[in-house]
Amino acid sequence: MKDIAKLRNDYRRDRLDESAVLRDPYAQFKQWMEDALGNKLHEPTAVTLATASLRGVPSLRTVLLKGVDERGFQFYSNYESRKGRELAVNPSAALLFFWPELERQIRINGRVTRLPRAESEEYFRSRPLESQLGAWASAQSSTIENRQVLEDRFQRLREKYADGNVPLPDFWGGYSLLPDEIEFWQGGGARLHDRIVYQASESGWSISRLAP
Repeated sequence: MKDIAKLRNDYRRDRLDESAVLRDPYAQFKQWMEDALGNKLHEPTAVTLATASLRGVPSLRTVLLKGVDERGFQFYSNYESRKGRELAVNPSAALLFFWPELERQIRINGRVTRLPRAESEEYFRSRPLESQLGAWASAQSSTIENRQVLEDRFQRLREKYADGNVPLPDFWGGYSLLPDEIEFWQGGGARLHDRIVYQASESGWSISRLAP
């Protein structure tokens, strides 16, 4: 294997200053997301979600961001998956967007709540039929004997719901992470990266710079 300790990238694409960022972190996020979409990045809405068990044992996976509003950052999943079980007992979580082409990261910490069932239903109905069937077919995070078990289950569901009317599973739906801290990271030369952090308080959002 190549000596990965010697791999280097010099970040000089852009700068980020606390005097220039938008006062509202949601507006700043949407501006950066528009940049990511405009640059046609591969999966710009892919975000790493960190959860932890009641004992504090962490786990990570990638999910897709499906919305942002005053309630926070929304994604969907199986409630009985590992992340679902962990969020049920420990709602503190974190999100991390990494867009290497733009030399940017966004780190978000906060608490997660479930979205209303009606909202999950509306989103579920918007998904392709195969994705709806897949939600039923996969007992997410459980051990299965082999892939054939999954494909057989999927085929039985396809036959069961041949009319295309697939109900929303009770075990599947949306979450929203309401942030108390959002950090915007812009790569900088000589590893002097720009880190601007927003922190929530009763009076609004404070903005400060962190050392890289």
